[in-house]
Amino acid sequence: MQEERERRPETPAEADGTTGLFTALGKMLKRLRERKGLTQKEFGVLVGYGPDAISSMERGVRLIRPEVLEKADALLDAGGMLADAIPEVREAMSRARTRHPEWYRGYADLESQAKALHVYSNQLVPGLLQTEGYSRAVFSQWRPLLGEEAIEKRVVDRMARQQVFQPGGASPTFSFVLDESVLLRPIGGAEVHAAQMQNLVRIGSFRAVELQVMPMDREEQPSMDGPFNLLTARKGEQVAYVEIHTYPRLITDAEEVRVLSERYGLLRAQALRPSESLDLIDKLRGSL
Repeated sequence: MQEERERRPETPAEADGTTGLFTALGKMLKRLRERKGLTQKEFGVLVGYGPDAISSMERGVRLIRPEVLEKADALLDAGGMLADAIPEVREAMSRARTRHPEWYRGYADLESQAKALHVYSNQLVPGLLQTEGYSRAVFSQWRPLLGEEAIEKRVVDRMARQQVFQPGGASPTFSFVLDESVLLRPIGGAEVHAAQMQNLVRIGSFRAVELQVMPMDREEQPSMDGPFNLLTARKGEQVAYVEIHTYPRLITDAEEVRVLSERYGLLRAQALRPSESLDLIDKLRGSL
């Protein structure tokens, strides 16, 4: 059964047969960047991404957004080779947001079209905020152990979900409340942890994102039952999602959703303000 699960298509790219597209685009991007004499860090600055993200794109692990292809085509003198792939990439991204394991698909469909998403986490950095290195460390520690191929598939899937962020244009509203303990747990080691903290500051600076930290010294904690997500769908209805030991539950009952919404409001009220939270994260990152 374990082997069967690992052989199943689990990533959007694999499920839709677009793995080759992003692998080819990644190789082309790398070749053009090197021909131009740019490092991954230098190129990342020009297109608005960090070197880890550029590395992921060049290896086909992360979907390359259309605006990156458009900028890269001009910056790297690609002569339209990258820009011409934008229609296919848009189609692949649309499928990627909805092609997930069956048990997760209902929530994934809603998340990809949500007007607002609010997340509370007291164990890990939420998947939408994870770096590739952090995500790989999480899946590498999974029990029972996953094979290397399965780990890579799940990392790709997680990175694909992050296409919901549109920092340069219209975007859903996001808010995250993280327990301070999440920031103190160096999953993946010091280097991975430092990169993850930097990524939190980066995403937390997006106009559509509010990221708050719940300090360890708070004497009250309104959600001792654990993490949860609140999602407002396009038609305005709100649902909740919880997952414990890979057992997912999509909550649509109005009263249950109301209770979690009330808890989330209390969490936000007791947490540090977004600016204070980013300052704390930056301070903790600087001490690593």
